Amino acid sequence: MTRFLIRRAAGFVLTLLAVSVVVFAVMSMLPGDPALSILGIEASPEALAAMRSQLGLDAPAPARYAAWALGALKGDFGTSYAFRVPVGGLIAERLPLTLSLALGAMAVTLVLAPGLGMAAAARHGGPGDWAVMVLSQIGIAVPAFWMSILLILLFAVRLGWLPSGGFPGWDQPLAALRALVLPVIALALVQSAVLARVTRSAALEVMRLDFVRTARATGLPRRRILWRHVLPNALIPIVTIIGMQFAAIVTGTVVIESVFSLPGLGRLLLQSIANRDLITVQALVLLFAAIVVTANFLVDLAYVAIDPRLTGRQS
Repeated sequence: MTRFLIRRAAGFVLTLLAVSVVVFAVMSMLPGDPALSILGIEASPEALAAMRSQLGLDAPAPARYAAWALGALKGDFGTSYAFRVPVGGLIAERLPLTLSLALGAMAVTLVLAPGLGMAAAARHGGPGDWAVMVLSQIGIAVPAFWMSILLILLFAVRLGWLPSGGFPGWDQPLAALRALVLPVIALALVQSAVLARVTRSAALEVMRLDFVRTARATGLPRRRILWRHVLPNALIPIVTIIGMQFAAIVTGTVVIESVFSLPGLGRLLLQSIANRDLITVQALVLLFAAIVVTANFLVDLAYVAIDPRLTGRQS
């Protein structure tokens, strides 16, 4: 177990290091001059050279990467070219909204999808199974941004129950929660459709095994068989998808925050791209990549909690 955890932790660190190198290299190769973006096209060559020196852009690439990476370890990602404030402060200011949106969508997904998937598997071939399959197919087919527009038209425009966008701030808790309802649902519906189908397929595979037939033959209630015997043995593919989905939800906030005008990390990323604020884009891309890598690392740990025998297979 200890050896497995050490190997996974080392892989986690090395993956983050590789991601940081790739992100820095890609951002460095993008066209454009940050100094020119800050000073404008009328700036003199001397002023541009001085600004590049101030930003550290005149140093060799390895030196610039080392300085950026060491600063990132301390939470210092540099100063935003567009906002002229520390990038770390921008991220810290907007991170709670994005995390609330992602965690809320993940919670809704975990409440809806496993139950629907298990219900469909228990009624395989019946009307309930077909209903879940049809609804999940619709959920997968409809993009999240289009689902957002439909929700706005129904619940905000026609019914007037919820706001169509904007965020009042956390100093108004009830209003803040109401502002997050529609974006959370828009993110969760698509992911719930995927997870429900995976849960159904995994449960059907387990239900064909001999020990489930034996449990049925002993007269155990179907509900107990499903939740005490089938679901625990179907968790590996389900947990795999959950880890991938959380990463997809976090990165999906880029679109959802734009549709609902939410001041989170996704909207900040789009604003930074539009303003050619490469230092902020670089930090945000690294952060999103780190979240994806962390989700995969936690999935590996969940595998061990579900089935400790996997440590021997994966070490």
